[in-house]
Amino acid sequence: MAVLKVEVVYALPEREESARVAVQSGATVRDVLVKSGLLHLVRGKVGIFGKVVPEDTPVADGDRVEIYRPLAVDPKEARRARAATYTSRSRRAGSARSPSRAPRRR
Repeated sequence: MAVLKVEVVYALPEREESARVAVQSGATVRDVLVKSGLLHLVRGKVGIFGKVVPEDTPVADGDRVEIYRPLAVDPKEARRARAATYTSRSRRAGSARSPSRAPRRR
């Protein structure tokens, strides 16, 4: 059987954890995580080169297995909060229009 070289990465804002491991062909993402010693960091999703995959996905030589962190804030909720702030600011300012909505001069 062939030996595959795979990298496992986990990034935080202030630091990064990474490990390079060699596994036998047919190994899965979970096998790689166990061998790397970084399985304890998995709190949610994992992926290969930016694409979310299940842990039973086979890996290929040269793959980069990524451990994703949970989102701090739901993106939809963050957008709603920004929109509410923008709306309340424009109402306080009176009838001022944003530059993109201002009438054009002729």
